[in-house]
Amino acid sequence: MPDRHTLEETERAATARLENLALNFPAAHAVSSLYRAANAARSHLTSNVLGKHDLTWTGFLVLWLLWIWGSMETRAIAESVGISKGTLTGVTNTLVARGLLIRVPSTEDRRLVSLELTEAGSTLMADLFPEFNAAESQLVAGISDDDLTVLTSSLRHIVNTAEQL
Repeated sequence: MPDRHTLEETERAATARLENLALNFPAAHAVSSLYRAANAARSHLTSNVLGKHDLTWTGFLVLWLLWIWGSMETRAIAESVGISKGTLTGVTNTLVARGLLIRVPSTEDRRLVSLELTEAGSTLMADLFPEFNAAESQLVAGISDDDLTVLTSSLRHIVNTAEQL
């Protein structure tokens, strides 16, 4: 759901409220825009693509990781997706019940469990991802190829910086 104020209105209001503080407003506006863009993209992709396949954003991220990397331990999946192991358990239960993935107990440590896509899970991702990517393409359609390259590089820089802090 979009914010009731535009990004520009929010930036103006924040600047007016905080103008007496020694702040880096361009940094604040950039991170605020990043946050709102991520939420807007997630909402759009969930509503227009994932919902048709009865998937949540988190469920999709779990399937995506397994589709790309193959079998993974649950703790690594939770860390990669940015959720707790408890949240992952709920998501996993749903995806297992739908026949999209299976749990594989560790042969070395019975406390550890890995997840793997089933054939149905792999088929879903192969069918779903072109539609997902078409929706991604719509979101950046008004950005030139050169600007998209700069945007991607800038976003990667933010991710790398955050991961090093």
